[in-house]
Amino acid sequence: MEELLKLMATESSVWNTCNYSHDVTFFYNWVGKKISVGWTTQDFVVIGLGLTVCLIVVLANLMVMAAILLNRRFHFPIYYLLGNMAAADLFAGVAYTNLMLNTGPWTRMLTKEQWYIRGALIDISLTASVANLLAVAVERHQTIITMQLHSNMTKRRVVLLIVCIWVTAIIMGLVPSTFWNCECDLDDCSTVAPLYSRRFLIFWAVLNLLTFFIMVAVYARIFIYVRYQSRSTSQHTSEIRHSQTVVNLMKTISMVLGAFVICWTPGLMTLLLDGLLGKDSHANSYEKYCLVIAECNSLVNPIIYSLRDNEMRRTFKWILCCLCRRSAHQQREPSSVKINNPLPEETLGFVQKSAVRPLCKTQDTNDKDGWTEPRL
Repeated sequence: MEELLKLMATESSVWNTCNYSHDVTFFYNWVGKKISVGWTTQDFVVIGLGLTVCLIVVLANLMVMAAILLNRRFHFPIYYLLGNMAAADLFAGVAYTNLMLNTGPWTRMLTKEQWYIRGALIDISLTASVANLLAVAVERHQTIITMQLHSNMTKRRVVLLIVCIWVTAIIMGLVPSTFWNCECDLDDCSTVAPLYSRRFLIFWAVLNLLTFFIMVAVYARIFIYVRYQSRSTSQHTSEIRHSQTVVNLMKTISMVLGAFVICWTPGLMTLLLDGLLGKDSHANSYEKYCLVIAECNSLVNPIIYSLRDNEMRRTFKWILCCLCRRSAHQQREPSSVKINNPLPEETLGFVQKSAVRPLCKTQDTNDKDGWTEPRL
């Protein structure tokens, strides 16, 4: 009985040392991170530009996902993974929108649960992007080694892989709010994210940077192999064309990886320095710039697809053309006001039938099998 009472007393003392009753402002004041009291012109400009970029990010990645869905030529594992990458970028746009609407003086009004959700959304988007890029690297490695353009992975396995990616991302996003935070150890609080544990930031940054290194190494090996293989292949026209297609797709994916590494490395290095040095890192003086660079990454991929992939660019134009025609057709629709029609019913029926035209046509009759009608 005495041992049980001692154990309960110990648990009670541990609970009392945890700062569960304090609000977000307490942790910000503890690490010396200032929260704006009032709105400034700079705050309005930053939020306005940020929300504009987020809107463009969401629309652009929706376009990528729609293109992969509508064009049957993209119905292969590599493009499904790139579509999932676009979904992660779209999720990042939503996460940054939530951040913009809960920053500045609004931070004081956040509960700890809302603050954790704000950070978890960004964590989930980054983890999903990194895991997806790693899956693309593995898929390309297995495919290119056999000099194939597309892998033989079934759709069921692709769906299972995508589900695993998002489950992993959600778990990583929930880690800080569930148990790995600094509410029970104030000396371990981060200056960039005051409720996060510095040890967690070190773990998270090192894990992502190590993943970057592995992906770069895999792609370097693939390029060396492709270059060697292309030199040893015969000069048959079909083989040369196939090899060029493989190399072009690899270049596009490598540009996506390179842009991701360039945009996210400064932010991860900032988190790593904050975790290692704490207040001595002065991370708060440049963390916002790193966040802006990371946000721009979600807009880079659709631009890369448009510049590098002719088929993707044609699909984008086709979707936009279809939307414009659909909008113009709706504007020209007559009102539902009843009027006395001087024409006979037979003539009217003929006119109505002849006025019906398909709103969205395929780009070329020879490419008919490669398209599906959009369900807009």
